[in-house]
Amino acid sequence: MANTNNFFQPQFPKLNKENYKNWSIQMQILVASQDLWELVDRRYNEPVTLTDEGNLNDAQKMTLKDSRRRDKKALYLLYGSINESSFKKISTVATSKEAWSILRNSYRGFEKTIRVQLQMLHGEFKMLHMNENESISEYFNRTLAIVNQMRRYGEQMKSLQVIEKILRSQSPKFEHVFVAIEESKDLSARATDE
Repeated sequence: MANTNNFFQPQFPKLNKENYKNWSIQMQILVASQDLWELVDRRYNEPVTLTDEGNLNDAQKMTLKDSRRRDKKALYLLYGSINESSFKKISTVATSKEAWSILRNSYRGFEKTIRVQLQMLHGEFKMLHMNENESISEYFNRTLAIVNQMRRYGEQMKSLQVIEKILRSQSPKFEHVFVAIEESKDLSARATDE
């Protein structure tokens, strides 16, 4: 007899020192798939005192109870994706938003660190040139890897910029191909993901 229980069992990505960027993307998708991301991202309105909570009408009390339950579910998802060391950092927080902020600051770093990373990536992007023995697809993938890292740190890089960089920094042996592309196509129309 087939199992008719279709309960969703999420696969938790595991956070470690090297994978915060990928982990955070995966967790945002996992938490959003459970319709909980807005709690992690913005939090819910918790009454300041018990008196404030007592003054709520029945509908507001039900909404608050539901928000608390859903926030604990989001917190549970976060707990399931971290190691013991990270758990110790967030085990005393009350909300999933607080836990997310602590993990983000612990692993991603503060804004100064992010700015330094972006500066290094900008330098790498600026210095990118296709190697003589490199294929177009290898160079394209290497360029996209740097661009995606920059985007993860919040850089707003347009596809047209990436295409133009690739065309400007190709190996001389492919120059005729790229010149033909530039002359025959409107590159701004080709940048479809903006």
